[in-house]
Amino acid sequence: MSIPAFGLGTFRLKDEVVKASVATAVELGYRAIDTAQIYDNEAAVGEALAESGVAREALYITTKIWIENLAADKLIDSLQESLRKLKTDYVDLTLIHWPSPDQAVSVAETMHALVEAKKRGLTREIGISNFTVALMQEAIDAVGADQIATNQIELSPFLQNQTVADYARRNGIAVTSYMTLAYGDALKDTTIIEIAARHHATPAQIVLAWALQLGYAVIPSSTRRENLQSNLLAQQLTLTEADMQQIAALERNGRLVSPEGLAPAWD
Repeated sequence: MSIPAFGLGTFRLKDEVVKASVATAVELGYRAIDTAQIYDNEAAVGEALAESGVAREALYITTKIWIENLAADKLIDSLQESLRKLKTDYVDLTLIHWPSPDQAVSVAETMHALVEAKKRGLTREIGISNFTVALMQEAIDAVGADQIATNQIELSPFLQNQTVADYARRNGIAVTSYMTLAYGDALKDTTIIEIAARHHATPAQIVLAWALQLGYAVIPSSTRRENLQSNLLAQQLTLTEADMQQIAALERNGRLVSPEGLAPAWD
């Protein structure tokens, strides 16, 4: 299983805004697009992709199952509805968006339902998001690590999530980083700015290159053509060991996403 290293995030983008972002990104060469049921933008993303003229097999579409649909009797119906909105017969990757609050639905139940969705051809790969080490182990115990393509987690220079990332890596589970730019805060950091100046690069390129160099997939979002184009160039940057160590030193457990009632007990 291989997760594309570079994709487009669509969190908080809706309607014509998300359509324009996806259309521009695909035109620039993006092929991996990340959405979710709760983003309320699957239909707009589907329209943009259908209008792009890019062959379906050239795209890698990810969606995420919302907590209300994690039960075995709801998951497949909800995924089929996502497919209708996305105007496709299958998605490439389906994730559990958040673990079920208070374990109302067990990890095992949802993972087995995802495996069934995969068997039916509704999704090529399955995975998890916002899972701690303990929750990852539950998923592994349920279906085996080889079934789990990725754990998509908040990960930035200020929240490096090393415990979770290391555990995933030891089990052969890819890490996808979201909020990699820390809502833009990382772009204002003096260390990042200094490294960017040395490389004649933008701060965003430096942060994305850092995550890519650590072996993580990234899914930055933008509504601006110049940023979408610039972000892609992060793939061509190579940071020095000194650069990587400087960024590693920025760790401060700076978590930005921890919704009350949704967030698990973080590692």
